[in-house]
Amino acid sequence: MRRADRLFRLVQTLRDGKLWTAARLAEAMEVSERTVYRDIADLMASGVPIEGAAGVGYLMRDGYDLPPLMFSEAESTALALGARLVAAWGGERMAQNAREALTKIEAVLPRPHVVQEALDRLGAIPQDLATEARGRIDVLDAAIRDAVMVTLVYQDAGGTPSTRLVEPLGQWFWGQTWTLVAWCRLREDFRMFRLDRIVSLEVSEDSTGKRPDRSLRTCIAQMEAREGRSFPRDSIR
Repeated sequence: MRRADRLFRLVQTLRDGKLWTAARLAEAMEVSERTVYRDIADLMASGVPIEGAAGVGYLMRDGYDLPPLMFSEAESTALALGARLVAAWGGERMAQNAREALTKIEAVLPRPHVVQEALDRLGAIPQDLATEARGRIDVLDAAIRDAVMVTLVYQDAGGTPSTRLVEPLGQWFWGQTWTLVAWCRLREDFRMFRLDRIVSLEVSEDSTGKRPDRSLRTCIAQMEAREGRSFPRDSIR
């Protein structure tokens, strides 16, 4: 669990007004008591009204709540449309996460109907992505996060298949097509593989090693040098 998520959960736990010992909080948060003491101290230093002490327990005074998310109507519309785009063009797991995030955002908006009105004006038409293709996006995303090798059976534009052992670095969406950016062990260079030309893939438990000369940053730098221009940072980072 990320520290930010743990602190949020800790505040929510203490909001019940009951006295919680460090041992009970540690069990609830699935961390050590030492971590609980450190988190409590950080929350108190930031102004959260927690009372108590080590060896006694902790409670929070009534009336405290986390500040709501404050998005402008334009920001809310952009987030909602982004969620729709992910649902239409992304992996199944990504789409579900986007829907859940949008539900949380709408729950704290002062005027949620404004977002729905915007979505009525701005649509994202779902494409005919096969379930298998959507699944590949999620599988490859996990492989990139875990920094593990992937074996692809890949067809080129002419339909000729080849087997590639790759170090996956990122996935880029080009409007209608997803590509996997990877270091190809066969070619000993960076390559892009269209997901719709991947016949099959197998994720290995072998680590890529995360070499700096085979990183996504290095790949982008080489592309910029070759094309003589800089890519917009927010489009590829």
